Amino acid sequence: MLSEALTALAAAGGAGVVQAATTDAWAAFRQRIARLLGRGDEQRESVELERLDRTVVALQSADASERQAARVRHEAAWQTRFELLLESLDDREQEAVATALRSVLAQYGAPSLRTGSSWSGDVTVSAEAAGNARIYQVGQGGMTVHER
Repeated sequence: MLSEALTALAAAGGAGVVQAATTDAWAAFRQRIARLLGRGDEQRESVELERLDRTVVALQSADASERQAARVRHEAAWQTRFELLLESLDDREQEAVATALRSVLAQYGAPSLRTGSSWSGDVTVSAEAAGNARIYQVGQGGMTVHER
């Protein structure tokens, strides 16, 4: 059985796959995830690349009414893949894989590892200003504003 921290990491991994699937970073992200899951075996890495590609196709082809359900389903599937990998390893290997997964997620933007929160699905933000009002918006991360 995995520790709570490793289970949370596997969940972040599942969310990270789904979040990265629709970004410009996908090509590099998928290579790193496939390499991690393949564990040095080129054939296994190739199988993981195919799984990752099927995930992208499923997410991109889901219509608006199915999109959220598809995201949840694929997050859970990838969480399970990461959990199964971690459970199959001894403590030393678990730590190495966990470190590598954290690195990939941090580099490619899994919000749950950076800010303590995660989300999926569509987000719409709108604002209207009048007169001398200013509007500052940030979708993710931080913002510093210096007024002069």
